[in-house]
Amino acid sequence: MSSYRFCRTDDIGLLVDALNRCWSPHFPDEPATTPASFKRSIRDLQVWCSSCMVAFDGADPIGVLIGAKRPSGTLIHRIAIHPDHVRQGHGRHLLASISSKLAILGPPRLVTEVPEALTAASALFTACGYLEEASLTDYVLQTDPAGRVANQGPWFVIPVTADDLAANGLLGDAHPPVCWERSVETLTARKDEISGLAVASDEQLEAYLLHAKDGEVLSLRSLVDNGGARLRHLLSLVGGTQETSVLRMAKVHPGEIQGELLGSVGFQPAGTYRVYAGRARSA
Repeated sequence: MSSYRFCRTDDIGLLVDALNRCWSPHFPDEPATTPASFKRSIRDLQVWCSSCMVAFDGADPIGVLIGAKRPSGTLIHRIAIHPDHVRQGHGRHLLASISSKLAILGPPRLVTEVPEALTAASALFTACGYLEEASLTDYVLQTDPAGRVANQGPWFVIPVTADDLAANGLLGDAHPPVCWERSVETLTARKDEISGLAVASDEQLEAYLLHAKDGEVLSLRSLVDNGGARLRHLLSLVGGTQETSVLRMAKVHPGEIQGELLGSVGFQPAGTYRVYAGRARSA
């Protein structure tokens, strides 16, 4: 007989087991979840154990929902059912349960970012009343070895941190819309492991780039209209210092930076996601 329950802070081991039993079979190329990686998602994405659920068949986890919560809303970060138990209503029950809880406790907004190829997941969220809100795009850039030379551009380039951007008012309310995992909250949580460069003038920062050591571009923005020349220069400098020859920018929102601009500096689209949003409601 199936049963369901919300989790507590001492249920990390259970959630790790449920993810590896239910999520990993659908995504065998992804690394297994560990307690350390789950705790990292708590820090970086604000995953709340109390916003996570596990479905059971007897004592065995057969379904899992991972929720991350911020004042703006709750992200359904992951939802998965064991392959032997799909199409039995477990996904609907998990989504209805978190919706009922948030209808009482808030915040009322629910959102999820679904890879476009996962049509079954899109159908589940649509059937549960979620509406498509935006499309996100992954981009990749093959870096040029010439970027390994020192700064030889016509602009003054300085190192910057997330704290520097915040001090210049660039990580506040005026920050453009971004996916959950590259939000201001995530940049702040990860600031000690993020590096950055900026083009600076006497009056302001004109363009900036924040990145991780593995080639993950976390924030990229031009504050002047010059066809992307400043961004192109920053990318060439950063590309020459990475451990990989490819820079990646995940889940770019159309309101964050135009795809045409990213194309002009060398990025190519590599995947798409659909953002679905709903409102919490009592069952």
